Amino acid sequence: MIAFTYNEPTVFAEYLLDVARAARPRGMRSVLISCGFMNEAPLDEMCDTLAGIKIDLKGYSDAFYRDVSSAALRPVLRSIQQIHRRGVHLEIVNLVVPTLNDSEAMLTGLADWIAGELGETFPSTSRASTRLSASQPAAHAVATLERARDIAMAKGIHYAYVGNVPDHPGNHTYCPQCQAVVIRRLGFFVVESKLKDGRCVQCRHAIPGVWS
Repeated sequence: MIAFTYNEPTVFAEYLLDVARAARPRGMRSVLISCGFMNEAPLDEMCDTLAGIKIDLKGYSDAFYRDVSSAALRPVLRSIQQIHRRGVHLEIVNLVVPTLNDSEAMLTGLADWIAGELGETFPSTSRASTRLSASQPAAHAVATLERARDIAMAKGIHYAYVGNVPDHPGNHTYCPQCQAVVIRRLGFFVVESKLKDGRCVQCRHAIPGVWS
């Protein structure tokens, strides 16, 4: 597996595509981790070539994107829709920054948009590295992530996660049919998998993903 990330990979899109195309005949899959702020034509080429794309969504708010990221939300949502239409494995990370993009309205709006536009996709709530002021306890940030996950799952999004909190129950993938843990994680590592041919070994429910 080759993962294209840091810095934003779209700045070296031509190199990314050359490497990914050269890797395919060698049996290597490639994935992209991106902010999603890109034009449709290069994204189409990436969809032709990549096995999966993860978009870091900074917040479900035009004002947040404009004032904090100096960017715009709509092009990122358009990219997410394009990837979904192309049938490429898609994951979304919502980078939660307490007090800036963690309001009930933002978290609920994002969950509503994902459920309405994408259905059972792979959003992940993840604490940003610049998450805390000196006066804000980490426990509050974790509670915010748990709330975001609860909101997403209440909207019918089966695969919502709590990220950057090692050994949290929200790190794992659960079968939506029988609720068994099908992928158990510790930090960045998979420590247990109960999948066979992409299905839960307990009830045989299909779990969306790219499986080896």
